[in-house]
Amino acid sequence: MRFSGPFLTLLGLGFTAQAYDNPLVSLDYGSFQGQYDTTYNLSYFRKIPFAAKPTGENRFRAPQPPLKVTGVYDTNQDFDMCPQRTVNGTEDCLYLGLFSRPWEVSQSTKRPVLVVFYGGAFIQGSAAFTMPPSSFPILNVTNVNDYVVIYSNYRVNAFGFLPGKAIKNSRTSDLNPGLLDQQYVLKWVQRHIHHFGGDPRNVTIWGQSAGAGSVVAQVLANGRNGQPKLFSKALASSPFWPKTYAYDAPEAEAIYTKLANLTGCTSAHEHKTLACLKSVDVQKIRDANLVISASNTWKTTSYTWAPVIDGSFLVETLTETANRGGVDTQFVWGMYNTHEGENFIPPGLASEDGDGFNSSIASFHDWLIGFVPGLSQEQIDQVETVYYPAVGTTETTEYNTSYVRAGLVYRDVVLACPAYWIASAASKKGYLGEYTISPAKHGSDTIYASSLRYAGAFASFFQTGDPNAHKVTNSSVLGVPGLKATGKEFVVVDDGFDNVELVELKNRCDFWRKLGRQIPV
Repeated sequence: MRFSGPFLTLLGLGFTAQAYDNPLVSLDYGSFQGQYDTTYNLSYFRKIPFAAKPTGENRFRAPQPPLKVTGVYDTNQDFDMCPQRTVNGTEDCLYLGLFSRPWEVSQSTKRPVLVVFYGGAFIQGSAAFTMPPSSFPILNVTNVNDYVVIYSNYRVNAFGFLPGKAIKNSRTSDLNPGLLDQQYVLKWVQRHIHHFGGDPRNVTIWGQSAGAGSVVAQVLANGRNGQPKLFSKALASSPFWPKTYAYDAPEAEAIYTKLANLTGCTSAHEHKTLACLKSVDVQKIRDANLVISASNTWKTTSYTWAPVIDGSFLVETLTETANRGGVDTQFVWGMYNTHEGENFIPPGLASEDGDGFNSSIASFHDWLIGFVPGLSQEQIDQVETVYYPAVGTTETTEYNTSYVRAGLVYRDVVLACPAYWIASAASKKGYLGEYTISPAKHGSDTIYASSLRYAGAFASFFQTGDPNAHKVTNSSVLGVPGLKATGKEFVVVDDGFDNVELVELKNRCDFWRKLGRQIPV
């Protein structure tokens, strides 16, 4: 890319930029035309295919190499989400977009790379973006940080997470193809990102909710069990990490059977059932997805589709990894919100006369034994009397209601403890943060991400692995403490930041970690 115009002063955006040509990048499977945006001083490619269409025999299969592109591919176009919900999305969805500050082709110094995975409970989501991209405020917080950002689609619900022995036994099917889509993008980065000014040796992954659950999964696989090491830094914002059953567990087989029944693909012969599922109209699977995704709401989990332990990409649960020691990712930062578990529990727990549940202690007990059915009565008693008594505290709040109490149980098992476990397991340095600004529900912290102080810590972590290295605030503002060195978490409060020693959360997460196989997480 070359300079091609006068200096442009971009008022209100905190920088002075030059005009650049629209970038053209040639890869081994085609030439891709990008765009330059003078308003935000960004070069961007909104649509690049990274794999072949996962249709026909490729449905439920790991991503396959992209087809060759003839001519010049115009990347300044929308791409659709993967199939989800009622009528949304298409199977031709394996595309990514990327943006960065402009670069010169002759530039020898390559920039760090950030790969973002979207949330959506593993049942929905999209990586398509318009200008400015959602994470632009973080990149733009200071010119000290300069990195390439990638948003990538991945398959969700049945298309991305159909479990069962039949999938494992098929030569043209794979378990967890949604996670394999993400890994394929990371491999694409290793092969191609230098053409876009990026450094394949300095890659961070980031996501929120199921996107952060995806970060957990990629961290568990990164550089382990024969998998390549594809990134060195990971940030998980409220990682949605529901129960992870073995691919052939009764719960997993029940999902496969239910999908076959709902789509009319039931057969006495395993290969015929799967062949039908690969060829059945996409709308039948969409309709079945909705039924299956809600089949455990308010019970054992909130949504049914989730990663499974497949024996190759994911070989053990998160708690097994936490029990055994560290992971092969150098820097890991986990975040959670104080009251985010309340997004996923029965609303009736907040009222005297609710929808099947109410605010009584007895109703809390009924919900608890449904949420963690694998625990013994003695272990349930420990939950109710030792770790989550009817009246209690956390690091940052007090509670005395069944609704908040149940929300804390869910928060810890599915969201906060996964963030704590992977941060604790970082091979070099881990960080943990809690967002407390009311209402502090699931996703509340995404609004605050554009705050100068918060965004500065994120951008510094993406650039260096240290949220304090490029601190944009003065020395009077607390930084982000190292978890292992201090035993403290970084807390976002109404009037700034705090550093708080972990006591209750650590004890509760240690308790759940020991019971991980029974839940299982």
